[in-house]
Amino acid sequence: MLDATLKTQLKAYLEKVTQPFEIVASLDDGEKSKELLGLLQDIVGLTDKITLKTDGNDARRPSFSLVRPGADIGLTFAGIPMGHEFTSLVLALLQVGGHPSKLDVETIEQIKAIEGTFEFETYFSLSCQNCPDVVQALNLMAVLNPNIRNVSIDGALFQEEVERRQIMAVPSIYLNGEVFASGRMEVKEILAKIDTGAASRDAEKLNGKEAFDVLVVGGGPAGAAAAIYAARKGIRTGVAAERFGGQVLDTMAIENFISVNETEGPKLARALENHVREYDVDIMNLQRAAQLIPASSEGGLHEIKLENGGSLKAKTLILATGARWREMNVPGEQEYRGRGVAYCPHCDGPLFKGKRV
Repeated sequence: MLDATLKTQLKAYLEKVTQPFEIVASLDDGEKSKELLGLLQDIVGLTDKITLKTDGNDARRPSFSLVRPGADIGLTFAGIPMGHEFTSLVLALLQVGGHPSKLDVETIEQIKAIEGTFEFETYFSLSCQNCPDVVQALNLMAVLNPNIRNVSIDGALFQEEVERRQIMAVPSIYLNGEVFASGRMEVKEILAKIDTGAASRDAEKLNGKEAFDVLVVGGGPAGAAAAIYAARKGIRTGVAAERFGGQVLDTMAIENFISVNETEGPKLARALENHVREYDVDIMNLQRAAQLIPASSEGGLHEIKLENGGSLKAKTLILATGARWREMNVPGEQEYRGRGVAYCPHCDGPLFKGKRV
């Protein structure tokens, strides 16, 4: 299943596994089950820390779960996680095997403290560039908190299920059997939706911040550039962004950024954020501006009210709210978004294979 080069690379990664665990596969007599078995046999052949069992009883076949003795981890892949999802598989193997994630300590503790029952089902396609972020985020949360479980499902392989749920775009996320969200999401975005107290805690923190000399609203390339220029002059600078990186996060091939022949959106967004963090800039991510209240007198403070109830004040505001995907504004476009109206043929195309569109 894996070629020699990939095996060599994977073997190096698997040396970081410190805690033994099992892969429990649920298979049938189909060709896809044979493919999955070959992949799993390749993996366990590269390390003595992982063993393979093929007596799983999951109704979805082929599928496999990662099970660590003494730990209640709900992490399952239904399908063969190759393509864009191979990285998700490798990260899952490492994290279940005890290798720490790069997530900040505060967020890890927030995940561990969540109570309740959270059964996630995440539908992806192997050609979807936005799906791995969601799969990896929910898998990590499942590793950290036994109350959170995630099954990542290849929609192209489980067509009957996709049709029954009328899923027409990926990533699509279900929580406890109900639609939860669709589209690219990272850990903190998911946390903001399931941790009911997060918004009020964030608002309290934001309300306690001192007024900024310059507050940039928007975290795309323009917002990042504005923040860097302000901070370089020694000005107290903040950035409030709904998603740092903006629409760039959803763009794969970027070939018109001068001096860079080619790059990918998520890579460029990370570079933008890293560059901003080189300076003393207060980045407030996942904050959506709801209202602008201009200063009541010359030299006074402007105020930005946020959707979570918090507010920020500044002597100067820079609005860099960026762009969004162009919409056709035809009847039904919003109503059927993600249910037939799609913007990414690479992501959603496999769900329509063999169908008349």
